[in-house]
Amino acid sequence: MEIPLKTFPITVPIMTFNWEAVPAGPPQEDFTEGEMVDDLFAVKFSRDAVKEVILAVRRGRWGTWADFKLAWLAHVINAKGWQDLHCPRSLGEHWRKAGVVPYPHQLNTLKTVVQQMHGRAILADEVGLGKTIEAGMVLKEYILRGMVHKTLILTPSSLCYQWYNELREKFLITPWLQRTDKDWERAPILIASLDTAKRSPHREIVLSQEYDMLIVDEAHKLKNDRTQNWQLVNSIKRKFCLLLTATPVQNDLKELYNLITLLKPGQLGIYRSFREKFMEDRRIPKNVGKLRHLLEQTMIRNRRGVEGVYLPNRMVNNQTVELSPEERQLYDGVKEFVQGEYHRCLASGGNPLPLITLQREVCSSFHAAYYTLAKMYESGRVQIRPLLELASTIEKGAKLLLLEDLIKGLGERVLIFTEYRATQEYLRYHLEQAGFITVGFDGSLSPGKKEWIRRQFQEHADIMVSTECGGEGLNFQFCCNVVNFDLPWNPMRLEQRIGRVHRLGQRRDVNIFNLVTLNTIEEHILYLLHEKIGMFEMVVGELDAILAGADGTLEGSLAQILLASGDSAELRAKLDGLADRLLSNRRQDPLISLI
Repeated sequence: MEIPLKTFPITVPIMTFNWEAVPAGPPQEDFTEGEMVDDLFAVKFSRDAVKEVILAVRRGRWGTWADFKLAWLAHVINAKGWQDLHCPRSLGEHWRKAGVVPYPHQLNTLKTVVQQMHGRAILADEVGLGKTIEAGMVLKEYILRGMVHKTLILTPSSLCYQWYNELREKFLITPWLQRTDKDWERAPILIASLDTAKRSPHREIVLSQEYDMLIVDEAHKLKNDRTQNWQLVNSIKRKFCLLLTATPVQNDLKELYNLITLLKPGQLGIYRSFREKFMEDRRIPKNVGKLRHLLEQTMIRNRRGVEGVYLPNRMVNNQTVELSPEERQLYDGVKEFVQGEYHRCLASGGNPLPLITLQREVCSSFHAAYYTLAKMYESGRVQIRPLLELASTIEKGAKLLLLEDLIKGLGERVLIFTEYRATQEYLRYHLEQAGFITVGFDGSLSPGKKEWIRRQFQEHADIMVSTECGGEGLNFQFCCNVVNFDLPWNPMRLEQRIGRVHRLGQRRDVNIFNLVTLNTIEEHILYLLHEKIGMFEMVVGELDAILAGADGTLEGSLAQILLASGDSAELRAKLDGLADRLLSNRRQDPLISLI
């Protein structure tokens, strides 16, 4: 009898995992799916089943490489003894569907906080390594254990919606966003602005509550025990406490003492005792081994490149541009005016800040410089009228033309940073005219509007043009191109900009484009930051060290050098001297050994 064709069994290889064949250690980046198919078992399907498999493949219903890595991670969790934690087991299936990959250093942090630090810890990972995820894991773990019912999360207002979304999407926790006075008492899990919480009548309501867990993001704002921030957090009644900051110590060992005291009063004794035992002076510790041992009981700091914490490469591209004749005339005129007025301000005790701002704005855009010149003209400086008229005649700067060509060549999303709102408006107008879809991000937006703008950038827009506000706390891993249309004078602010995309979750190399005008102050700043200090090769801790050791502020030092130098040779020599002092601070800074 003829057997129906559809009943003939055939062998179909499938993607299946052989645990015994996997080498020890983390998954390798060059471990491809094709290499996994060999030496695995096969299964027999009827032809009808094969048709179903083909149909499923066409419709996209097959296991992804991310699913496979999650399966590998589940194996590692069991192998390393993390099976006694509730959070990874409870959320494993949800993480698989949502594409969330918990990194080993985050799981190690969860285990350490829960089993050794008993829910009180400073999470001090370097920028971009997932402190928010670690805090969410700890919160979920204690909720699952029935030990946390009422939680308060204090964060900068710009990050409230980000916390809200992270907890909902990744941890299935539904928090409240503080809107009214009644929310402080009614909400089981509340996210609120620290600035709001410290003001009356909110402060009194918060202090009347008892919380199972308190989480404070950007906790470096609590370093000074004389501030309202520190005094509020110190007075909140709580059982567990997490403080999140990438810079737990910067200028003074007392800052570290204040943070530890908030977290675990008495851990370092009274301040007088701490100073006698552990401080040579405010920046130089003694008994370093013992002090580090005490810190390890309350603080966790994961670093890039250590214990499997790796990020994609940074590809730094310095794009130089020659000013047009009109722009060069405007720049030289502004420089001459600023230097003359700067010396007069110093002699008369006036405020040179507007002059410094103008000098920086003319490198950013003539549009930004125009508004400052107009204000100065209205205040009585009639000698700048020719500069004001010249600025009004320039329609499109050379740097903008370079930017348009650059974006067209990239052909994908771009995050552009500028320090000035006027430059932001100028860029958005001309980029829209060139056919790009843009969104703008700045500090005037409400938290809800900021989150809406972020989603518009992710789903619809080609370009986000952001002021410095976008360099704080927000995540844009879906973008891998950062353009610094103008350069901040503080390396940490530049690092914060880059950290919005160069962080965990970023799967591609990050392209950083610095647009620099030749033969201007901007070129000298790039020389200092890139060639002399090597800012793009540093980690956050090293940047902290060199900035903390600077005389006054780095911006102030640069202003004095740039505006007081007679020519380029003198300017370059002074910048070399400044760079040498900063690098010496980095090598000698004793605080690095503590964290």
